[in-house]
Amino acid sequence: MKITTIGLDLAKSVFQVHGIADDGTVVVVKRLLRKQMINFFSKLPSCLIGMEACATAHHWARALAALGHEVKLMPPAYVKAYVKRGKNDAADAEAICEAVRRPTMRFVPVKTPEQQSILMVHRTRALVVRQRTMAANALRAHLAEFGLVCNPGVVNLIKLMRAVFDEHDPQTMLPEMAKVAMTTLVRRLLELEDELRKLDKVLHEWHRQNEASRRLAAVPGIGVITATAIVATVSEPGQFRSGRQFAAWLGLVPKQNSSGDRQRLGGISKQGDRYLRRLLVVGATAVIRHNRGKQTPGAQWLQSLLEKKPVRLVSVALANKTARIAWALLARGQQFSPYRISAC
Repeated sequence: MKITTIGLDLAKSVFQVHGIADDGTVVVVKRLLRKQMINFFSKLPSCLIGMEACATAHHWARALAALGHEVKLMPPAYVKAYVKRGKNDAADAEAICEAVRRPTMRFVPVKTPEQQSILMVHRTRALVVRQRTMAANALRAHLAEFGLVCNPGVVNLIKLMRAVFDEHDPQTMLPEMAKVAMTTLVRRLLELEDELRKLDKVLHEWHRQNEASRRLAAVPGIGVITATAIVATVSEPGQFRSGRQFAAWLGLVPKQNSSGDRQRLGGISKQGDRYLRRLLVVGATAVIRHNRGKQTPGAQWLQSLLEKKPVRLVSVALANKTARIAWALLARGQQFSPYRISAC
């Protein structure tokens, strides 16, 4: 029988294949090593291959598509419902094979190497920021043990450290052993600052070359970092029917526990891309701070919400609105105009 659909369970070294014919008959159940993958699929006729959108999925999707197969990626959470019983590679591959044939299944667009590269820069930058915060907090805590404190901010912390290593200031004199430990932290902090500037430079250069990213950066609450992250993540805005669906995909809508005529809404669902959601909420918080006391239509809308709701809830509402505007700009190819673009 001819194989028409394959469920492929990805792993680091051993992969599981579950192939069926057009009538659902199981044709092949096979374990493959990494070195056997290309050789195995190159001998098969063109068929539909389903995979979970997990680590290395985009690489294998591009490689198998180059062999003439139709490859579709699915969110792992949507595939889990099709696992009958137990948890093993064979059961997962069978569930993937079943899920990829469902007409209502939602699929993840395959990313290009360029998109993966820019997202890798974003993830590396986020890691460097966390490490910088850890080094700064450790340094600030050690200095406080000797009664030396400063205002928040890495710049103020570096100023204080310069005073600590100034031998002419008796108020900041520290034991030599303490200076040895702090020298290590200061060196690490400066290295991270330098690495962060290099990564920001890469993102700014890519932003200047990408027309869609430049259009998004014109939206209040979306800067270069957020714009490049959205463009690299959302390669096909048409996969969302509306801006409302895009905001729901980001987890910026209330989580429902409704039944019948009773509507129960909780906090935001926090599903979807956590990195994009965090960037949008942080940007919305900055917009709220910047628009306090202003008389623009957007500022008046925010003020009316702030009079009735907590600040954090308003920042999430504004992030939801910003996400919907971003979808409209990407899907319609328009320039941002606060009096023309409506959030859909």
